[in-house]
Amino acid sequence: MGIIEKIKEIEAEMAKTQKNKATEYHLGQLKAKIAKLRTQLLEPPKGSSGAGEGFEVTKFGHGRVALIGFPSVGKSTLLTMLTGTHSEAASYEFTTLTCIPGIIHYNDTKIQLLDLPGIIEGASEGKGRGRQVIAVSKSADIVLMVLDASKSEGHRQILTRELEAVGLRLNKRPPQIYFKKKKTGGISFNSTVHLTHLDEKLCYQILHEYKIHNAELLFREDATVDDLIDVIEGNRKYMKCIYVYNKIDVVGIDDVDRLSRQPNSVVISCNLKLNLDRLLAKMWDAMGLVRVYTKPQGQQPDFTDPVVLSADRGGCTVEDFCNHIHRSLVKDVKYVLVWGISARHYPQHCGLAHLLQDEDVVQIVKKKDKEGEGRGRFKSHSTDPARISDRVKKAPLKT
Repeated sequence: MGIIEKIKEIEAEMAKTQKNKATEYHLGQLKAKIAKLRTQLLEPPKGSSGAGEGFEVTKFGHGRVALIGFPSVGKSTLLTMLTGTHSEAASYEFTTLTCIPGIIHYNDTKIQLLDLPGIIEGASEGKGRGRQVIAVSKSADIVLMVLDASKSEGHRQILTRELEAVGLRLNKRPPQIYFKKKKTGGISFNSTVHLTHLDEKLCYQILHEYKIHNAELLFREDATVDDLIDVIEGNRKYMKCIYVYNKIDVVGIDDVDRLSRQPNSVVISCNLKLNLDRLLAKMWDAMGLVRVYTKPQGQQPDFTDPVVLSADRGGCTVEDFCNHIHRSLVKDVKYVLVWGISARHYPQHCGLAHLLQDEDVVQIVKKKDKEGEGRGRFKSHSTDPARISDRVKKAPLKT
C-alpha cells in the first residue's frame, strides 16, 4: 500500500469516528500518523540526489510574491497589468505551463511577482504540477490567492486545504509552544494557561507516535492537537495571504460588497482595471517593507536609492541596516543619527539595537582612528625615526 492510500484510509477512519471525550486520544494519534505520512510524501525518494523537476527562478528584488489559483482565474492577466511582463492568456485552461516572473516597481522598491501554473484539487499529492507550484510558493514572502468572484466559495477552501496539507499556514502565527528534545529525563509537561483541547496523556501519546520519549514541553497558550503536531514536525511555514477576487464585473454589487468585507480580501477586475491600486497598497502593507535613506556627514540625504529592510529578511534594526551595507561596518560604528518616525527627537542618537521605521533617514558616525591619539607620556604613537641611521647626532658637549 502506497503513502497516498494510507493517508486516505486514515482519513476515512477519522470520518467514521465520532468526536467526543472518549475518542479524542484516538483521533489525536490518527492526526499524528497523517502528518508523518504527508512529510514522507514530500521527501525525495531514497537513492535520488534530492533534485527534482521544478521551476528555476532566481530571487530578485526586495520581496517575492506568488500568484496561486485555479486555472483561468486571471493570474496571467494580473501579472501583465502589474508588471508589464507578457504572460500568455487565453480562454482555455492551463495556458501557463511554467513559472513566469515579473517586477513591480512600487514605492522606490522592486517586488518580484511570480505567475505560477494553475493547481487543481489533489495538488498536495502530486496531481498536475502541484508540488512544483507549492515548492515555489514556500520561497515567497506572501501569497496572492487569485479567485473567481463568480464561482463558489468552495475554491478558497480547497486551495487552503491543499496548501495546509504541505505545511503552509496562511494568515496564522506560530503557536506559543516550547518544545525541545532531550537525551534522558523523560517527558517534562508544563503549562502557563489552562488547556481545554489537550491534556498530559494526549501529549504523551502523540510524542510516542513520533518515538519521542525524552523532551521538554511548555504551553504558553491554549493550543490544539494540530498546533502541537506542527511544532513537533518543525517544517511548517507561516505566511501572509491576500485573497484576490477577480472578475467582479460579472457579479452583482451585493456580492462585491460581501467579498470586499471579508478579512484579508481585495476585489478587482483585470478586464476593467478596477481597484488595482488598492491591491498594491494591500500587498505593500502585508509585506512590511521598511525603506531607510542614507545621509552622508555634512551632505543632504539621498532619497533616490533607499536601503530596503524587512522583518522576514534579516530584521529592521540599525545593526541589520549596517550589515546590509557591509558586514564589516558594524565594528566601526560609534553611533548613528536617526530622523523619522522611529526617532523621539530630530536627530536622535541611537545604538545598534534601535528599530527603524519606514522612510527613516540614518547617518552613521564612525569611530576615529586611534593612531596619533594620546597626550604627553601616555601617547601611543612615537615620532622617533624607525632606523638608527636616520637619527640626528647630538651636538658635542662644550669643553
